[in-house]
Amino acid sequence: MGQIKVQTCPIEGLYIIEPTVHRDGRGYFMETYNQRDMEEAGIRMSFVQDNQSMSVKGVLRGLHFQIRHPQAKLVRVIKGSVFDVAVDLRKESETYGKWYGCLLSEQNNRQFYISEGFAHGFLVLSDEAEFCYKCSDFYHPGDEGGIAWNDPGIGIEWPEIMGQYPGSPRAEGYHLTDGTPLILSEKDQKWGRLPEK
Repeated sequence: MGQIKVQTCPIEGLYIIEPTVHRDGRGYFMETYNQRDMEEAGIRMSFVQDNQSMSVKGVLRGLHFQIRHPQAKLVRVIKGSVFDVAVDLRKESETYGKWYGCLLSEQNNRQFYISEGFAHGFLVLSDEAEFCYKCSDFYHPGDEGGIAWNDPGIGIEWPEIMGQYPGSPRAEGYHLTDGTPLILSEKDQKWGRLPEK
């Protein structure tokens, strides 16, 4: 081991992972995933799918999960910066409905490991962001679930977002502190609130 630093989070099942970055005059090198290092740190996972997306500033994707085929995810940013969030959906958990967020960027090289049983979303803070993530199960069309990104019962403190909760997850009336409008997909503007435990 020694190639990664693993930080636990206030919610069990979430981890911040920092790889060792080797820099010299040519640039840098780092291992972005090493199963042996992860297992030695106590994180056991098996991934079957890698995804990548590009989003512009003000895009908020989430909060997403799969209902019958939950996915663990290992997420990172290779360009730009995002505020990444996980919400605990595990009914038996003492932290059900609680959230944790962290900044992921090309500068800090952090990765966020999100166990099965969480909803996930992120807000793009840079002009553009390229987002990569590994999944422990395949994408299953028709198995998508979601929660309103601005559910007041969860109370996520999204950085830079200005606006008042209108009683729905619609983007109208919200913007970033620099005036950039908040951008959500049609689907993400229709999710409901998290049910009571």
